[in-house]
Amino acid sequence: MASRTERSAFNAWWWTVDRLMLMTILALMLTGIVLLLAASPAVAERIGINDMFHFVNRQAMMIPAALMVMIGVSFLSPQSIRRVALVMFLIAIALVMATLLFGAEVKGSRRWIAGIQPSEFLKPAFVVLAAWLFSENVKRPDVPANILAMLLLACSAGLLILQPDFGQTMLISIVWGALFFMAGLHWFWMVGLGGVGAVGIVAAYQFIPHVTSRIDRFLKPEGTDTFQVDVARDAFLSGGWLGKGPGEGTYKLILPDSHTDFIMAVTGEEFGLLFVMVVVAMFALIVLRGFWHAYKLEDPFCRFATAGLTLLFGMQSSINLMVNLHMMPAKGMTLPFISYGGSSMISVAYGMGMVLALTRRRPRTDMLESAFSFRDRRATSAAAGIGLSS
Repeated sequence: MASRTERSAFNAWWWTVDRLMLMTILALMLTGIVLLLAASPAVAERIGINDMFHFVNRQAMMIPAALMVMIGVSFLSPQSIRRVALVMFLIAIALVMATLLFGAEVKGSRRWIAGIQPSEFLKPAFVVLAAWLFSENVKRPDVPANILAMLLLACSAGLLILQPDFGQTMLISIVWGALFFMAGLHWFWMVGLGGVGAVGIVAAYQFIPHVTSRIDRFLKPEGTDTFQVDVARDAFLSGGWLGKGPGEGTYKLILPDSHTDFIMAVTGEEFGLLFVMVVVAMFALIVLRGFWHAYKLEDPFCRFATAGLTLLFGMQSSINLMVNLHMMPAKGMTLPFISYGGSSMISVAYGMGMVLALTRRRPRTDMLESAFSFRDRRATSAAAGIGLSS
């Protein structure tokens, strides 16, 4: 165990990071491997993969990389987080554009290139940049940061719609709107942006068959293909409170996306609703800790970025769970740290690493010293300018 008196980079990190949040994230990663052991062999057999643990092995190989990313990012300062997010955003935007041109089409969408889903890495970087712009508007109202934030949303959402990926578009738009609200938007903007969102949803329903089909299957299930959500609901009902036992589930044999979007349905059948509630409680703990930290933080950027990244994590988790329970139309969204997917695992680890970094306990004396140092540098520069001009 690290000693408080020993001076090292690791000790400085260990005694300032939110260890409860960190341990809960690690527990979710391990839980995801256990649940994949239950859900993925049936999928591997159904699609003709000889190795029945193919998906489990690949996911297990991604965990060390995800841990390295999360812990490495959690060492960064807020200034470094902004810089890294800007670089990540530019790379993700370039890859999304490349995906539109060269990516393989899967189920009517172009979201993958070279085995990577760039939109997953776009999300956390987008949230940090939006938080940065809104915080600059709070600190310096003369800067047109809100306009730049709108352009940021328009650019990101536009590229995602072209894929098309309406689930991710809706996700980043909700988080962006929440940050705009935190930054003190006028009620006029709230009504206007809400109206634009409503018009967008109606237009998507009217003119995009893919969206029309999903909404119709949710609102009017009679006479439509609702196979996946019906099987997922029956799996929950079949498992009851305690479940049938690991490996005893039967609905996973016919559920197409039982290792990704509908892994919680398999969990409900084999492990029971009580275990599902434990998993949900772990997600809730991470979200509540994140919002609690955001409430306490004084720096606008740290507060907005922590709240935005926490909301992104919580919204994605909630959407996946609600789709499994047929409480909203299917979105094709993974469950963080649980569903199979390398891009999702690394992306979520990157986002939560930033949350851990931004919420580390930093002594007030350090912040004061930084503020005085900044003021002294400005005074020195001003004096030098006066000397030169005279």
